[in-house]
Amino acid sequence: MNRDKIYIGGRWVAPATRDTIAVENPATEETLAKVSAGTAEDVDRAVAAARGAFDGWAATPMAERGALLGKLHEGLSARSADIARTVGLELGTPLKIAKAVQAGLPLKVLQGYADLAARPVAEETIGNSLVVREPVGVVGAITPWNYPLHQVVAKVAAALAAGCTVVLKPSELTPLVAYLLLDAADEAGLPAGVLNLVPGTGQVVGAAIAGHPDVDMVSFTGSTATGRAISHAAADRIARVALELGGKSANVILEDADLARAVKVGVGNAFLNSGQTCTAWTRMLVHRSQYDAAVELAGATAETYRTGDPFDEATRLGPLVSAAQRERVRGFIDRADARLVTGAAGVPGKGYFVAPTVFADVDPDSELAQEEIFGPVLSIITFDDDDHAVRIANNSRYGLAGGVWGSPERAMAVARRLRTGGVDINGGAFNPQAPFGGYKQSGIGRELGVHGLTEFQQTKAIQQ
Repeated sequence: MNRDKIYIGGRWVAPATRDTIAVENPATEETLAKVSAGTAEDVDRAVAAARGAFDGWAATPMAERGALLGKLHEGLSARSADIARTVGLELGTPLKIAKAVQAGLPLKVLQGYADLAARPVAEETIGNSLVVREPVGVVGAITPWNYPLHQVVAKVAAALAAGCTVVLKPSELTPLVAYLLLDAADEAGLPAGVLNLVPGTGQVVGAAIAGHPDVDMVSFTGSTATGRAISHAAADRIARVALELGGKSANVILEDADLARAVKVGVGNAFLNSGQTCTAWTRMLVHRSQYDAAVELAGATAETYRTGDPFDEATRLGPLVSAAQRERVRGFIDRADARLVTGAAGVPGKGYFVAPTVFADVDPDSELAQEEIFGPVLSIITFDDDDHAVRIANNSRYGLAGGVWGSPERAMAVARRLRTGGVDINGGAFNPQAPFGGYKQSGIGRELGVHGLTEFQQTKAIQQ
């Protein structure tokens, strides 16, 4: 793996400096590897390569682009075990989840885009106008650490299918899996300059991409604060942005729901990836008549989540990504003005672990209920009726995801009233072909499926 190189113009090349970034194993606190610390000069080179490759890639028939994505899928599939192991090491995801989600989900998304590109949508005619879709141009993709391959693929595969070229900056906390992607892309024979990799920090590489005059669009996933800064940088040159930001999702359990299943699935959703999931249902809303039973069930369920070595099959909760993230989560726990049902701020021994934590009697306006914690912390809140539940659920500056449990007709009625980009009813499965994105401060635009593809396209009307 070319960790001391960056990928520009179809080749692994030396970066502008020899500066490196240490990648840590959060379960052991040991250094796993060192990767190049890219610079603004490296971004300039990568953007120039992407700009030089754009016309040829945009002119390539969409079906041919889809065929190359299919070859990329083959190469990544052959590396699936390495992907799961790498994410297990650099992020601490338990192996079972790493295989199914960290490796499995991006492969499904990539295959979906290969299939979409293989059968492009017919052009539309409106009166005397032919309406065509064309690629936006050079895309800067800035991705987070919590789903380090899935978030990359969701952007890169859609952009490439649309005919865009890409400069990718993965998170400096979990960059290693991106090298596996670029190795597979090189093997698949993507044209030189179509996909480029510049690892580095957000303050240097991310800022250089966001403000670069030759980057036509910035696609970012991460914190709302950083998304705001990227929007400002892009606005100076009227560049397009797509932002997938924070969340504080509500899981509404109506009184006619299957309480045991709703609570068990709800706890699992809140603790997925050690709570480091933007869609996590971190607010559990329960009808007053079932509140005490739900609190007891949630506490008992949380206590079954064993922390430990991500490569131990018995582990259900891995570490947080870094010492800084652990301290941030501990701060929320220490400041909480609510009843602690189970959990504690620390876990003995090495690793950035936080025990699975459940709070009850949480004030809907409190920090615990309003801020995105990004750790294994669940808040349980009571409500009186459906209208009350909807008001509490919508009492957030975020609007990314949510859940509703109850009789199908009633649950659907509540789901339609939630101001979020997605809602699961009675544990409905995640659909990687459906649009994904948020309302309010959870973001702008959509990823996945055909809606994700059109984010990277311009619309042109040709009159004749």
